[in-house]
Amino acid sequence: MRLYPAAAMVLLSFSSLLYASSKAQREHGAQVYAGSGCQHCHTLRAVGGHKGPDLSSVGRTKSKTEIRNQIVYGSKVMPEFGDILEQAELNDLVAYLRSCRDKPRK
Repeated sequence: MRLYPAAAMVLLSFSSLLYASSKAQREHGAQVYAGSGCQHCHTLRAVGGHKGPDLSSVGRTKSKTEIRNQIVYGSKVMPEFGDILEQAELNDLVAYLRSCRDKPRK
């Protein structure tokens, strides 16, 4: 019977570490977004350029894989960033963009 409270404590500790890690990832991803000049082309929460799509709700509409592929390979109008960003920067940027889940404006 005493095993259950101990297991619950371990699970709670582990989940709080994951949350802290993901929060740190998102915060660093926001720094990568700003430092890489993404805001020159993209709007995020009413701030930034208008050459590229508004990313305020990108986390609602795109998967991690879709976001990562867009960043790494670019498109006809967006440059590739796969050779520019370090793997950790890319991971954190994707985590940050996945957290952008504002409701789309009508």
